Amino acid sequence: MPDTLISILSENLPGVVRWAGAIARQLRGHDIAVSGKKSGFADSDALTLADLTVQELLVAALRDMGPVVRQCRIEAEEVTGDLGRFADRGEWVLAIDPIDGTRQYRDRTGNGYSVMLHARTPDTVRYSLVYLPEDGPQGTWLEARDDRIVLGPDDPDRPALSVLNALPPVGADRRRRNRRILVSGFLGEDEERAHAVSAAGLEGVRGAQTGGSLFPLMAAGELGGALFHTPNVYDFPVSLHLARLLGGDAVWVHDGRPVDFRGLWLDERTNMLRLRGIIACAHDRAVLATLVDLARGWSPERYR
Repeated sequence: MPDTLISILSENLPGVVRWAGAIARQLRGHDIAVSGKKSGFADSDALTLADLTVQELLVAALRDMGPVVRQCRIEAEEVTGDLGRFADRGEWVLAIDPIDGTRQYRDRTGNGYSVMLHARTPDTVRYSLVYLPEDGPQGTWLEARDDRIVLGPDDPDRPALSVLNALPPVGADRRRRNRRILVSGFLGEDEERAHAVSAAGLEGVRGAQTGGSLFPLMAAGELGGALFHTPNVYDFPVSLHLARLLGGDAVWVHDGRPVDFRGLWLDERTNMLRLRGIIACAHDRAVLATLVDLARGWSPERYR
């Protein structure tokens, strides 16, 4: 199943994700904010009609890709779509974040939002696809599979799959050591934790300071990684995937053990599945060791 599944996804998803991105780009010009999430945290509570519409489209497309895809479980940030057509147990998971960066998308404060999906097992991520509809003149693609990462501009004059297949792999020159580290998820303490990362000899930055989405910046070598508190399973696994393909890893800081997906936690405040504790993710293992030493004693509890 693994090779067949990855082949089906890589051949069929790019066109669907490009359509989804076009819908998101068009809807953004309208008043599309939706209420309903009441966790009390602005980033988690941001919700728009685009989130719901894009997820509906992605789930329907996955459903129609056939029985191999429907044997996977679905983990989706929203509750819309024909989710009941997919397996309710099994090792393979398809995780969807229909609009990553919803608050920025909704408030029109930047163009770093994306449509993203990944496929994973309990041990690791096997396929990741990220499309940023308004990054660059025509949008930007990021795909990770097997031992290959591609990153580059879209070209609507050509089929999406053809564009992706023609992009050159991220080369060794991009896998350089970078000391800029995103710090995210430390509720009310991101700035303090970012300063601590900088004091440890790295450069801690918060989301608004990165200059774009984590994923293409990390793939391009413009961010060295991230330090996350209890990240969700809809977007974080893509950074784990990139780190491992770039020669690094994602580990729990309390013991340095590589991250897996066997022990998830349902955060009822945000209705999101999360990994427990603090996770360091970097493509340079020396940077990873510094982050582990720094954050080992920090509280793993999200809500205190």
